[in-house]
Amino acid sequence: MKAELQTLCDLFIANRDIARQAFKWDSDAVHPLCANIFCARGMTMEMDRLEQCKEIIKNQTGILSNFRGSLRPALAAMLAIGERPEEKMSRALENYRILKQDFWGSEYLALVAFLLTDIAPVSQAEEKAGRGKAIYQRMKKEHPFLTSSEDSVFAVMMAFSEKLDDALIEDMEACYQGLKQKFSIGDSVQTASHVLAMAPGTPEEKVDRVISLYEALRNAGVKYGRYYELATLAALAVMDVDLPKVTAEIQEVDELLSRSRQRRSRHARGHDRIRSVRPAGSGGYRRHGRHLSHDHCPANGHDRRDGGYDGLYCRVQQPLMGLFQTKRTA
Repeated sequence: MKAELQTLCDLFIANRDIARQAFKWDSDAVHPLCANIFCARGMTMEMDRLEQCKEIIKNQTGILSNFRGSLRPALAAMLAIGERPEEKMSRALENYRILKQDFWGSEYLALVAFLLTDIAPVSQAEEKAGRGKAIYQRMKKEHPFLTSSEDSVFAVMMAFSEKLDDALIEDMEACYQGLKQKFSIGDSVQTASHVLAMAPGTPEEKVDRVISLYEALRNAGVKYGRYYELATLAALAVMDVDLPKVTAEIQEVDELLSRSRQRRSRHARGHDRIRSVRPAGSGGYRRHGRHLSHDHCPANGHDRRDGGYDGLYCRVQQPLMGLFQTKRTA
């Protein structure tokens, strides 16, 4: 397993470094996300392909389009892993037009439009958008101050569930109430409850697995955050895998990426290109006294109270992770 994880870590680092070059003027926070999109397919980024997909987005959208916002690099990466990026972009734009009949336009809605191209034909978009809007309104009724445009991602994804709307909302609320007993009340707990609601099992079982995984990581010496990254923890917890195995693999990946960072740092010093590591309290991540950058810590851990992360990236990472993991475990 260690060799397999080492290969995956090497692929992640290679893809992240290519993303840094391809999207050098975009936030550093999107580079790990783009890398993860390729790693999920076992693919290595190609600069020319990314440039081609960036041009596709530019040519098919206006300058103020939500497809050109903070998520543009991730959308370009999603185009690049497919065989017919122009066709996918056209379908995403059509999905977006349909979704806007029920939701306000936003970068999150652009993400939903892209996700729909992978899981449903355009002919189903109107039906799923309508049901998603109804679910979103139910979310808003339960938590009017926490529910906002980013929750449209989950609302539309829940529209594909075989559960009835009432069952989804009840599951979601039960998970929220259970999680808030352990974690801070807020949108991070709500986002995690969305991930859990789409997964099989009772709310009590799913909440217990999240808490058990969190405590297992802490006991293993891995300091895992309680804010934006909580939904990623929820997605990991509902995997059909023993929690000790998940814990061990997270710890091992943390160590592998940490050693990689140290090697890169020594190489940089040898060329008088020392890069500072952000201190704790400014978006960094501390483990065993070391400071790890956000793209090197398990699940891209981040404390909401810290700076350094783009809020949009933080909230979008979880819908992506939650969606794909839930589809695997359903």
